[in-house]
Amino acid sequence: MKKENMKTKFKILVSDPLGRGGLRILKKEPKLEVDERPGLGPGELKKIIGDYDAIIVRSATKLTKDVIEEGHHLKVIGRAGVGIDNVDLDAATKKGIIVMNTPEGNTVSTAEHTMSLLLALARNIPQAHESVHKGEWKRTRFVGAELDGKVLGIIGVGRIGREVAKRAKAFGMRVIAHDPFIATESIRQLGIEFVGLEELFRASDFITLHVPGTKQTERMINRKTLALMKKGVFVVNCARGSLVDEKALYEALKSGRVRGAALDVFETEPPNQNPLLGLDQVVVTPHLGAATQEAQEQVALSVAEQVADALLERGIRNAVNMPSLDPQTMQFLKPWLILAERMGSLHSQLFGGGVRVISVRYGGELTNVSVEPLTIAVVKGLLAPICGELVNYVNAQSIARERGITVDEAKTTQAEEFTTFMTAEVTVEHRKNLIIGTLFGNREPRIVRINEFFLDMVPKGEVLVIHNEDQPGVVGKVGTILGRNRINIAEMSLGRVVKAKKTFAMTVLNVDNSVPKSVIKELKAFRPILDATVIKF
Repeated sequence: MKKENMKTKFKILVSDPLGRGGLRILKKEPKLEVDERPGLGPGELKKIIGDYDAIIVRSATKLTKDVIEEGHHLKVIGRAGVGIDNVDLDAATKKGIIVMNTPEGNTVSTAEHTMSLLLALARNIPQAHESVHKGEWKRTRFVGAELDGKVLGIIGVGRIGREVAKRAKAFGMRVIAHDPFIATESIRQLGIEFVGLEELFRASDFITLHVPGTKQTERMINRKTLALMKKGVFVVNCARGSLVDEKALYEALKSGRVRGAALDVFETEPPNQNPLLGLDQVVVTPHLGAATQEAQEQVALSVAEQVADALLERGIRNAVNMPSLDPQTMQFLKPWLILAERMGSLHSQLFGGGVRVISVRYGGELTNVSVEPLTIAVVKGLLAPICGELVNYVNAQSIARERGITVDEAKTTQAEEFTTFMTAEVTVEHRKNLIIGTLFGNREPRIVRINEFFLDMVPKGEVLVIHNEDQPGVVGKVGTILGRNRINIAEMSLGRVVKAKKTFAMTVLNVDNSVPKSVIKELKAFRPILDATVIKF
């Protein structure tokens, strides 16, 4: 995030109801100003969102592309909850806005609600309850199914899926699961059998969904997958309404392929005129997965702390469109982030555009931490001279992809001249340029190599980079030209290399004054100087 040292207050809009504890956290911060305005319509939200640095939402507020485009000062979107399907993530990312959610706050409440629906479905509890209230006593009508010994298929074994598995095993269920993004070993440690998706559909007596609503998971329960399921299966969805083709589910319930369904979420909410509501074997609740007092308070506390920390540069947690950094990691990486960004900037200013591949490699202590933020910083620095303020830590990777730039990173145990270091090798058309950086005293960024030249560049302020044939008098001539133009040299470093029996040098000069184009022209006119470039950090 770009620093705004002159700004005395950050304005936060809370556009959905938020727990009192969360509001207290925000209001106790002297640099934060909080406006509570729940229930805003899209038109009204578009008119005012440009005044705010952050917005906190639950599920009611829809942050569509046209709304986000009006957020001219918006830096952070905080979602008090897990899902972010009410936020246009692509639009926010391209605009450089951090989007964060609270994935842990409602884990237990959603898992417990899933089990409640599972039990209610298996034992016909809502239907029996309504019947007794009508004065009936029809016990044989509501004969149910036991959970003990049955197979529960869990699709998605993240936090909520795992909590459901623990509870299901306590009821004596055999738990199988499918999740292509989870290490198989971590599932086995919980006593869960890992199976393919088709096998899960065929083997399960009960199926419960715990995956996010994405293009890949949209309507994953459809005619084709329902046809694979065991006749008489029960389906539970406490995740996202978009996961289920409701028309196909209705047909499967009517035909008896599916014995019952329990739904806390729908494709359209509220589900007015939804034919599923007319079926006795369907149990429904109005999106109550996170609706416990404990969960509401926890997500409010979490989102408030996260938004405050992000705005006040104390760390980034649970961001869905950039790496999260806790305060301790942020403190360690901060000088490296500065170095990484300046390495990228140096390349663009020294070697120009046409970048095809950026390969960043890390050694030493950097192999023990998440280096993704540093890679992003290199990309940001490289793109900044081209894109200006449009590029930041959130959208740098996205802009690189749009420009056809491939970015990769790696950690190495290979020994180099420095204990801890990072290298950026940038492919431009048919050549590669190498820049290596490290820290002096663990705090001071240094660029120690540019291609074949070993240097000690301080990447700060204005730097004059001169490439020349190594001949007597070059340094003196450069000093004379700069002195005559009243340009003071603050730091100087020189590297030399022999190529084809000739010696070449690269000289870097930190200067206290701006170097005008006329001086660059005068330097280049001196025959041994092959090139002279001003780098601004």
